[in-house]
Amino acid sequence: MAFILKRPMALPSALARTMPKPSSIAAPLRAFHHSTPIQQPLKKAVPALTKTSIFAQTFRRAFTQQPYQVPNPVAAGGNLTTRLLYGAGIFGGTLVAINLVFNRETREDGGMPPFERAYLNDTFLHTGLGVGIIGIAATALHRSGWSYRLMATSPWLVIGLGLASSIGTMIGTQMTDPDNYVQKYGLWTAFNLTQAAILSPLFFYSPALLAKAGLYTVGVMGSIAFVGATAKQEKYLYLGGPLLAGVAVVALSGLAPLVIPATAARTLMWTENIWLYGGLAVFGGFTLYDVQKVLYHARLAERGAMKKDVVNESISLELDFLNIFIRMVQLLGMRQNNRR
Repeated sequence: MAFILKRPMALPSALARTMPKPSSIAAPLRAFHHSTPIQQPLKKAVPALTKTSIFAQTFRRAFTQQPYQVPNPVAAGGNLTTRLLYGAGIFGGTLVAINLVFNRETREDGGMPPFERAYLNDTFLHTGLGVGIIGIAATALHRSGWSYRLMATSPWLVIGLGLASSIGTMIGTQMTDPDNYVQKYGLWTAFNLTQAAILSPLFFYSPALLAKAGLYTVGVMGSIAFVGATAKQEKYLYLGGPLLAGVAVVALSGLAPLVIPATAARTLMWTENIWLYGGLAVFGGFTLYDVQKVLYHARLAERGAMKKDVVNESISLELDFLNIFIRMVQLLGMRQNNRR
């Protein structure tokens, strides 16, 4: 179907080539009224109008019918097991490599104290709940037709309203006292719904691709979070300033296609690479920084210097997850298009 859309006149031209000419049809009809038959010169037989000949002439491909093969459940199970083993090996290898490169100096206090461990577990729990709310809400919005209306809207309007609603609900959540549970969780839910409304067009991709991107994102964030949790205290907190500068560059490169003309293909290619690969590096660093910041806040909360607020901590990790997930989806989509 995609080939027909790219070459709309290919199929009619093939039909025109295969149809017989009017002169060859009209001669026998006129000869039917004569008393003596008129000898007509022999002509080549007109090929039959079959789907195989039409599509073979249109797309210049040979289509052969393959014999039906009964699927082997043992082989399918073996392929699934092989894929799971490959995935586990990639995750384990990534974890070991990142741990050896970034985590040569481990904690000196004999491990993570119970309060820090509980604080980090609650933060990850809220992060998972937030990502789950975003996924369910985005699916419901996409099925209701919201994605089509969003794609038809002006991009500047989408960016303006999206940033205003996201930043507004995020600041409102962070400024709310953690003891005010109703307002705190209400604004946090509104923040997640806002992210779902912006990200719902991602469901134009296939569910298998989205599931694969989600699995890769969990593996990347899980390995980096493990490094941050087992590293020396406050080892990566200095990354806040450089990462903030990096995310500014990534954000500007993401807005470049709205300003740079389409004729500057080389410039647009560089900005896309910065947004894609630079964004992966920046938000991977933010994951490392945010995990160490969570542990630092846990120590402050244990001493009474600040209130325990796992909702605010989870927002940072949610944003890290979403930004890495979006880039994983784009990478897998580009890879799938290249295979076609």
